Amino acid sequence: MILKLDPQALEKNLKDIESWTLSDDQKSVRKSFKFKNFNAAFGFMCRVAMIAEKMDHHPEWSNVYNRVEVNLTTHDAQGISERDIKMAKAIDRFS
Repeated sequence: MILKLDPQALEKNLKDIESWTLSDDQKSVRKSFKFKNFNAAFGFMCRVAMIAEKMDHHPEWSNVYNRVEVNLTTHDAQGISERDIKMAKAIDRFS
């Protein structure tokens, strides 16, 4: 069973992914990425998809031309778990 981060652990972990924004309901973190063009945005999504498969943790995301919106949450935990923090860090390495 995957556990949601408690408020203290969440606050500590958010410092490690400070470019991500905590949702109003505090159940997800999100970030917007902007690229030179659609090709660059799609390449980013492909790289993230490969990592997501390896981690077995998949983002909620959308893409419009050169922008990619990413939202991370752990549905089984009904909030943010350590898996989301690890995924955010991995995604940041590709941006």
